[in-house]
Amino acid sequence: MDPNSLIEALRGTMDPNLREAAERQLNEGHSQVNFTSTLLQVTMSEQLDLPVRQAGVIYLKNMVTQYWSEGDNTHSEVPSSNIPEEDRQFIRDNIVEAIIHSPERIRVQLTTCIHHMIKHDYPNKWTAIVDKIGFYLQADNSSCWLGILLCLYQLVKNYEYKKPDERQPLIAAMQIFMPMLKDRFIQLLPDPSSDSVLVQKQIFKILYALFQMSYEVFMLPLQYNLPLELINRQNLTEWMEILKTVVDRDVPPVLQKTMGFCYQILTELTSDPRKKDGALHMIGSLAEILLKKKVYKDQMEFMLQNHVFPLFRSELGYMRARACWVLHYFCEVKFKSDQNLQTALELTRLCLINDNEMPVKVEAAIALQVLISNQEKAKEYITPYIRPVMQALLHIVRETENDDLTNVIQKMICEYSEEVTPIAVEMTQHLAMTFNQVIQTGPDEEGGDDKAVTAMGILNTIDTLLSVVEDHKEITQQLEGICLQVIGTVLQQHVLEFYEEILSLAHSLTCQQVSPQMWQLLPLVYEVFQQDGFDYFTDMMPLLHNYITVDTDTLLSDTKYLEVIYSMCKKILSGDPGEDPECHAAKLLEVIILQCKGRGIDQVVPLFVTTALERLTREVKTSELRTMCLQVAIAALYYNPPLLLNTLENLRFPNNTEPITNHFISQWLKDVDCFLGLHDRKMCILGLCALMDLEQRPQAINQVAGQLLPAAILLFNGLKRAYACRAEHENEEEEDGENSDEEDENVELGSDEDDIDEEGQEYLEMLAKQAGEDGDDEEWEEDDAEETALEGYTTAVDDDDNLVDEYQIFKAILQNLQSRDPTWYQALTQALDEEQSKQLQDIGTLADQRRAAHESKMIEKHGGYKFTVPVVPSTFNFGGSAPGMN
Repeated sequence: MDPNSLIEALRGTMDPNLREAAERQLNEGHSQVNFTSTLLQVTMSEQLDLPVRQAGVIYLKNMVTQYWSEGDNTHSEVPSSNIPEEDRQFIRDNIVEAIIHSPERIRVQLTTCIHHMIKHDYPNKWTAIVDKIGFYLQADNSSCWLGILLCLYQLVKNYEYKKPDERQPLIAAMQIFMPMLKDRFIQLLPDPSSDSVLVQKQIFKILYALFQMSYEVFMLPLQYNLPLELINRQNLTEWMEILKTVVDRDVPPVLQKTMGFCYQILTELTSDPRKKDGALHMIGSLAEILLKKKVYKDQMEFMLQNHVFPLFRSELGYMRARACWVLHYFCEVKFKSDQNLQTALELTRLCLINDNEMPVKVEAAIALQVLISNQEKAKEYITPYIRPVMQALLHIVRETENDDLTNVIQKMICEYSEEVTPIAVEMTQHLAMTFNQVIQTGPDEEGGDDKAVTAMGILNTIDTLLSVVEDHKEITQQLEGICLQVIGTVLQQHVLEFYEEILSLAHSLTCQQVSPQMWQLLPLVYEVFQQDGFDYFTDMMPLLHNYITVDTDTLLSDTKYLEVIYSMCKKILSGDPGEDPECHAAKLLEVIILQCKGRGIDQVVPLFVTTALERLTREVKTSELRTMCLQVAIAALYYNPPLLLNTLENLRFPNNTEPITNHFISQWLKDVDCFLGLHDRKMCILGLCALMDLEQRPQAINQVAGQLLPAAILLFNGLKRAYACRAEHENEEEEDGENSDEEDENVELGSDEDDIDEEGQEYLEMLAKQAGEDGDDEEWEEDDAEETALEGYTTAVDDDDNLVDEYQIFKAILQNLQSRDPTWYQALTQALDEEQSKQLQDIGTLADQRRAAHESKMIEKHGGYKFTVPVVPSTFNFGGSAPGMN
């Protein structure tokens, strides 16, 4: 195709009436020899108008990115559209000069071309690129420098993700260029012009890309990825000096110039609306910076009042949308005038509800929400309008299926929880209908991914509504039916990408009670588990936990429920899903045992223990899984000691005829320091208490008598730290709440008597929580203090109001043994050293303190009487029963 025909075809692509014919002409010609070469010539021609050159360079870029690579069609004939070698060579010979001399709009497309060319041709077919870069880097003509640095940057970027042994061609080139770059930078340092600064910036970008590759050079000196000839101590120091000079010099007043430019546009009465739109876009993009600088932040309210509020009356939809957008970005402005804040809210609210343009409504929705979240007085102003506002938001979500708006609705629900409660059912129905509309688009259809994100947002919004109305039983019951339809749709259609969200919905619906309808969901969940494997078991866990702990009576009323849950756990523990799901499965078995203590599940406990301990016969990589499987057996020991021991005596490991009792106890004691958090340590201690309290003890227990109390003391030390850490977190939360209250109210001090009584109560509660923190200097390990990941799956044992206090049980059992079985007591205590004996005494003291604190709490809870702080004995005599072990 000759140059004139090509130029006319490119010009035709910009005319709607000629575009189709022009594109057809280009497609027919692009396989011809010289076509691509001519494209580059057109792009470089300064005699042609810029739109034609832009059309040409875009077509050239598409050709290069699509066809420059060789080897993509190794299993077929070379396509006719491939770029002939003559054209390739012409482009190699001329593209560097094209980049150097082209304007920015052309240059950005050409750099994409050269990136692909270097990727496929350097060094094998195009070593000349290095020669050209070196030539122009050393040229005296400064107009060449930025363009040639862009070429060098693409060369470096091509090696960014290559292995160290593949970077030799780049290293060889950079050995030449590094001194040139340093000399050029030093030459430019005194020149503050924008052209000079732009070149300096490009050199830094090259160095940054290069230094990223050599990161391991500085972090791991024994594993050099680049030779010292390229990056060594000397030239690195020189570059650091250059960098320091750049950092220390004054910053040019770019912001001031930019704001002056924008202000001039805004104040011109005849200014083109598109220019005003651009100026406001620039100002909004700078909002975070402007609001930190006093000289500007004090003017922003005036700017909104005089240049943004009037745009809400504009006939141009995009200007009204821009006005909302600017309010969004300046939502943290400190309004000196309440009237201006009210105006901003009112204009935005009216746009949201009444505007005819959907883009305006969307921007208004986002702006209104962020204003309410960031302006203290805004919430009260919008409260009377919350119903029409929420209705408008729901309508926009349905019309646009915009995920940003589901986030807006969630935040508005949290801000206006009381006001939303009466309309929660209506909102949920609307959201459910929108969800069904959104998921009609399959994931492979156009926009399917965006719709999936929107659908997830809708499900999360429904979940937020459920959390807001959780204390309103009648409303929750109405929402349950709507939610079950959504849940059923997802599960029955096996829409896997929404499983996590609908399982979270089901969990929210079962936190207070489990209705018959929710029990009917369990078989459907089990069917999904059977079909879709292990992937979603951890997402099912919160729901399964609720079935067990919230409605234990129904769980035990029909054996099929327990069978379903046990079957899921067994499949997880006998398969290979990974250790995290296995930990969850073992935890669920433990929860059932603890929750159903005294409820007659003796026939299934041996199955649970067998399943958990059999998992230990295969490879276990983490201590978390090992201790969790052991904890199932420990829970069974707490549930019924003889039942557990009988199970162990009848259980055999593969290729072993001996009972596993010995192995279980020795492994437990060996791993006692691996039990972390509050619950796991507490269960360990209760298990040890059960072992020590046995009257008919297997020989395996007698053999480890001297290890039981040291293990318990170790656990109590960790437990003390965990209780103290929890108390500290609770105190921090209380202090945050108190500080917030003090800002809102003036708190009156009560009488001295009330103050003293409060201090006494706080003291006792602190003793209960901290378990008598004695102020030692022992450093805490994070594992000692933090909860374990599974600790949130609580049971009756973890209830603060229950009688199962491990300190009191431990003390009572030891004292009982001292009188009931002195020989056994002697066997337990004789190996203790002086420090361990003191720690044992301390545990007894803490037991008394915790008993006193618990009794005080119960008295207060039941409207009791005032009391003085009891004198806690410094030593104790064992006596009394063992609460919670019956």
